[in-house]
Amino acid sequence: MPAPAHLEPRLLRAFVTVAEELHFTRAATRLYVAQQALSRDVRRLERELGSELFVRTTRQVTLTADGERLLPYARAVLQAQDDLLAAAGQARPLLVDLNSPGLETPRRVLHRARELAPGHELMARYESGLTGAAGELLAGRLDASFGRFAGLAPALRAGLDQQPVRYEPMAVVLPEDHPLAALEEVPLAALAGETVYAGAGNPRTPEWTDLARLLFDGRGIALAPPAPLAVGEEEFQRVMARTRCPILAVVDFPPMPSTVLRPLVEPVPLSPVSLVWRKGLIHPALDELRGSAAAVAAEEGWLRRPARGWLPAPDAAVMAAS
Repeated sequence: MPAPAHLEPRLLRAFVTVAEELHFTRAATRLYVAQQALSRDVRRLERELGSELFVRTTRQVTLTADGERLLPYARAVLQAQDDLLAAAGQARPLLVDLNSPGLETPRRVLHRARELAPGHELMARYESGLTGAAGELLAGRLDASFGRFAGLAPALRAGLDQQPVRYEPMAVVLPEDHPLAALEEVPLAALAGETVYAGAGNPRTPEWTDLARLLFDGRGIALAPPAPLAVGEEEFQRVMARTRCPILAVVDFPPMPSTVLRPLVEPVPLSPVSLVWRKGLIHPALDELRGSAAAVAAEEGWLRRPARGWLPAPDAAVMAAS
């Protein structure tokens, strides 16, 4: 079969992402497309090339020999396209870190931006924490992220701008047989004597651990000590199931097997979420992302601070600054 005269970059990007993840669902999440659409693009590329690129079974996805040979060339083509567009003054994709798959706040903002700016490509990345993303933002390998801006080191904040997006109520993830799991809401005082996991030791999320430390101080709640970093959703769930520690989370935290999510109250602790980007960044899609963040926040009342909400003073100052 003769080689096609032209290959759409979208098809090559679909192939490269699946090749990197070796999992169609995770690849679709990275590209922010439906899994069915991603599968169609890969099948179309295989038809146009006349080669099978992946072996798919119910348990795993692996590259074929043809797929292995194609991968470095596909990456080179995509990089060349990005370089060409940059040299011509056209926008490359805006790289937006959503922290972790399943988190509602950044996902909603990115989804709205894509609706409002269909002519721009906004691509999702997952750095799992604002501190981890901040270095990538300053190095130009990411363009925007979300998280607790006041929790960043001053040296990182100096090179970044931020826009408040949400006061996100915090919650606790409990084993379903935990005594507190029967409650609809968990008063903070009820956690006295518990050891709660809040990412201690994770170099990507010290801003979250610091917020937990401030919240737990004086309330008799212990911060779970550092543990080996669990990379990936399945590994994290496995480790948490073994330790059975309650997990500090937010109200939109994605569900985990054999657990329940309960809002924290009395007071309601708030996790401040900002949209963060590199100072001086010029990209046409950044304005759309910022506008989308403001629009969703206004529609959902995300920036209305509860009267009895808990928030550290430095975070309150940051959230009131813009």
